[in-house]
Amino acid sequence: MNALQKCLLTLLLVAGGVQAQERLEFWPDATYDSAVPTPASVIGYELGDRVTRVHDVYDYFEALADYAPQSVRIVEYAESWEARPLIYAIITSPENLRNIDDIKSGMQRLRDPRSTDASAADSIIQTQKPVTWLSYAVHGDEISGPEAAMMTAYHLLAATNDDRVASIMNDTVVVIDPVQNPDGRQRFISRYETTVGLEPSADRYSAEHKMPWPAGRTNHYLFDLNRDWFARTQPEVRGRADAILEFLPVVVVDAHEMGSDNTYYFPPNAEPFNPQITERQKENLALYGQNNARWFDTYGIDYYTREVYDAFFPGYGDTWPMMYGAISMTFEQASSDGLRFRQYDGNVLEFREGIRNQFVASMATAETTAVNRERLLDDFYRYQVTAIEEGRTEDVRAFVLPTQADQPAANKLAGLLVQQGVEVGLATEPFSACGQRFVAGSYVINLDQPSKRRIRALLDRDVPLEEEFIARQETRRANNLNAQIYDVTGWSLPLMYNVESVSCSRRVGASVVPAGPELVIPGQVEGGTAEVAYLVPWGTRPAVRLLARALRDGIAVKSNDLAFTHQGRRYPAGTLIIDVADNDDDLAASMTALARETGAEVVAVDASWLTEGPSFGSNNVVRHSAPRVAIAWDEPTNMYTAGNTRFVVERQFDYPVTPIRAEDLGSDRLSSYQVLILPGGSSYASTLGEDGVAALKRWVEAGGVLIGVQDAMRFLADPDVDLLAVRRENAVVEFEEELGEEGDEEEEGSTVDGRYLTAEDVEASTVALNVSPDQTEGVIVRANVNGDHWLGAGVAEEIYVLADGRDIYTPIRINNGVNVARFADADELVQSGYLWEENRRQLAYKPFAITQEHGRGIVVGFTQNPNVRAFFDGLNVIFMNAVFRGSAHARPVR
Repeated sequence: MNALQKCLLTLLLVAGGVQAQERLEFWPDATYDSAVPTPASVIGYELGDRVTRVHDVYDYFEALADYAPQSVRIVEYAESWEARPLIYAIITSPENLRNIDDIKSGMQRLRDPRSTDASAADSIIQTQKPVTWLSYAVHGDEISGPEAAMMTAYHLLAATNDDRVASIMNDTVVVIDPVQNPDGRQRFISRYETTVGLEPSADRYSAEHKMPWPAGRTNHYLFDLNRDWFARTQPEVRGRADAILEFLPVVVVDAHEMGSDNTYYFPPNAEPFNPQITERQKENLALYGQNNARWFDTYGIDYYTREVYDAFFPGYGDTWPMMYGAISMTFEQASSDGLRFRQYDGNVLEFREGIRNQFVASMATAETTAVNRERLLDDFYRYQVTAIEEGRTEDVRAFVLPTQADQPAANKLAGLLVQQGVEVGLATEPFSACGQRFVAGSYVINLDQPSKRRIRALLDRDVPLEEEFIARQETRRANNLNAQIYDVTGWSLPLMYNVESVSCSRRVGASVVPAGPELVIPGQVEGGTAEVAYLVPWGTRPAVRLLARALRDGIAVKSNDLAFTHQGRRYPAGTLIIDVADNDDDLAASMTALARETGAEVVAVDASWLTEGPSFGSNNVVRHSAPRVAIAWDEPTNMYTAGNTRFVVERQFDYPVTPIRAEDLGSDRLSSYQVLILPGGSSYASTLGEDGVAALKRWVEAGGVLIGVQDAMRFLADPDVDLLAVRRENAVVEFEEELGEEGDEEEEGSTVDGRYLTAEDVEASTVALNVSPDQTEGVIVRANVNGDHWLGAGVAEEIYVLADGRDIYTPIRINNGVNVARFADADELVQSGYLWEENRRQLAYKPFAITQEHGRGIVVGFTQNPNVRAFFDGLNVIFMNAVFRGSAHARPVR
């Protein structure tokens, strides 16, 4: 922005009334060095007058680095899906910046007591500079953070009468990550600015405060980046996590915004805490909270603690760093959702006020680190010492990931752990441990290492909630109050990846070499150049990637619906058959490249004779075409389900998906597509209208494959639509006999007959009728798969699903379709997390994956989301079967 543009912009803002009110001071009575560039001198307006675009935020940090290169260094750590850079700024004294590599090295030495004894650690702590890491705007519509980041940086460099600044700059290092989600922020700003008129409106119902789908919270693929930390599916999170592991900051702040009618939140957290978080970490959360409170009291800023925001799930940006020993925190500022917002009590919340609050909390945090430098460093070192001690003394002292049918999944899991600082060994020879015999190639993870707590948090099959907390939630539920569970209660990487994991009560002494961080190990063609065909055993993610790439490359592919035996080797149902005769002369080179790039197992064969199972020319063998895949987009779809599903297909399996706005699905625009995915969304019927629903049904009957996910099942199972002959269930009423017909009377008449109640029938008299089951809060449950059906081909007999929400469906009757995957019986159902007893009993044996034929087409329904957050690799094959094998089994007229 040149000087003339900045001048014109400032004049426009003044004319628009943005500056008409008296400005709230960020730091009353502060004096600043006039030589330091102010934010206004770079971006063209005062902080709070506009929501600052990402490139202008970056321009300001670059201006500071240009002015004070001895104290400010800018580092680009990642690039978003939309090719926007992500940066952090190191701000500290010139001496500290010159020695930044030594500061990083000092933290790494404190990280490992096995090579740094207590005496050496004490020596390091005497001079070590701890790092305060301040991150902002992980959600793009949480707008006050980047402005607060600019103000914090300016204050650290320019304030001349703040006694804290010298200590913060000399005794610590501050790292500022100003915009964690640049794509989402730009989306918010562009949509916000199109609605602003002569002056900003404070009316909560103004279009300024009602962003159209998908708003700005998420990144390009509509992921909540605050849930991705251990999964590392998104580039923004991978880059940031790697940078944090490089610096090992003693404190990490993730500054958010929350509902507009709130005040400000900072820790201590609400219960529950993850059991791997130590008591000392909890004490230090209170230490930071108390100093924040002191400054908030000074300026009369309302706040609260110990409510809403727990520290249980290890995928948050404020919980993941805890697992290496940091003190990590969420800050939440009530959002002005633009420049002004009228709260429920009539108070008008100004954008500038939110910036001020975030800035005050940021400075208070940096101050706490500086004042408690030695304590925090000593606690960090002691955290590592006690982690190793626990790994040597607790009941679980090692995990082994054996070699298994889906070895690529175990490889990816091992690589994912290595990327997060976990030491994983790859066995070089067979060994015995945990009462079992394991072969070479198994992975060994001993817990006597600094990452012990992260390992337990991610690999334990279940992380239990405290009984007292559960009892409180059951009491709340009995009184029709929402559970105090912020996110999922169940997660476990082995379950999510469907990988066998063995826990051991002793350290495993196998001969190992360090495993690497690679998520995909290149594959190769067994048997050289094929004379007849190449076989790709089905059931792994690399095999699916190879199919997707082969179809895009124009390679002719078949697959067998049933298992078969070739030259003594058993091949699973779904195995790909790529005939030499059906393809070009360069097929051998293509298969070699595909095996290497995808990691798939490929076997070259010189004969087609089988000793068991359908021959390659059987009717049980289907030919694949390259289906054109569409996904419903925009209202009424759930943006997370839509984005996560598109990401899985496009980025994990390299196959393009075309988003089509839901309102256009009932037209002829689908005629060129073979597959349509309906993400969660319960109001498709009203969006499409009767004519649209009829058109969609005609498309299916003509040979289309329609895949419904989670809430979309409500549409498919609607009696007026009836694309799946199942129905959504109400909650089971266990007191029907006691209620008799009185429930009906209550529904139909204005009065009912009186009755005496006893203590025994109070519960019966208050039970709700015709309501959905209670909300399930993210529990991992087991499902059993029918491998004889094409949808279950190559899928493990048992899979693990995240059950979430209220919807439970009846099984489909055999004359209408097939229940390809059913949830397990009640006693075997729950694998990780906490599920209400009534839901556990009702969900048992109900369907997870259903198919039903309509004319020449097929409808596939998933009652839960198999692609949730791209976490559940173990469900990828069954979902991609719906896409690729579904299109191969549909019979459109060609």
